[in-house]
Amino acid sequence: MKLFPAIDLYDGKAVRLYKGDYNEMTVYSHNPIEIARDFEKSGASCIHIVDLEGARDGTTPNLEIVKQIARETSLFCEIGGGIRSMETVDTYLSAGVDRVILGTAAVNDPAFLKATIEKYGEKIAVGVDIKDGFVAIKGWTEKSRYSCFDFCQKMQDLGVKTLICTDISKDGAMKGTNRSLYKQLSETFSLDITASGGVSSMDDIIALRALNLYGAIIGKAYYVGAIDLKEALEAAK
Repeated sequence: MKLFPAIDLYDGKAVRLYKGDYNEMTVYSHNPIEIARDFEKSGASCIHIVDLEGARDGTTPNLEIVKQIARETSLFCEIGGGIRSMETVDTYLSAGVDRVILGTAAVNDPAFLKATIEKYGEKIAVGVDIKDGFVAIKGWTEKSRYSCFDFCQKMQDLGVKTLICTDISKDGAMKGTNRSLYKQLSETFSLDITASGGVSSMDDIIALRALNLYGAIIGKAYYVGAIDLKEALEAAK
């Protein structure tokens, strides 16, 4: 299982939200590139980046930081947050990012999603952010009409390869991840599924690895010292 330590960007800083609430934001670093270098020094090979301003507004205000991380580290970089046009997809992939994650656009604009897959194939992933069993959009501020499983089926039918599934109720809460959800997803779909939200302990990582998931994302647990990244990387193997 691949481990993706995460950097959430807001106003050029590395931050975390509590359950997706922009009013519940903690700033962990004013220098995100240093955090990315620390990930690399610990042995990480991948990084998950979210532009929180982009997710909310559909813009790319932290593009220069993303470019720097892609350029100055050897990490496999994936980014999500506000990617709603082919121009933005092109911009990130030409900047050295390895994979872009569509969220709101994948829900609201299936034709756009299809076009990006036709152009870029496996460099396109879809973020499935789950709130009360439904897919949430626009930086988690709205619920769509799709249930989680209906949407995942639709993504598989469209030819999406990678899904990043976040249980919003668990995100940043440090109370464990939704293992039963990921078990159901991994048994139902033939997709590369990355677990996100609430990965709080080594037990979570060991349990997720046992489900044969493609990946897991570590966010707050890294920043508060609840998980040692080197140990987590070993456990994920």
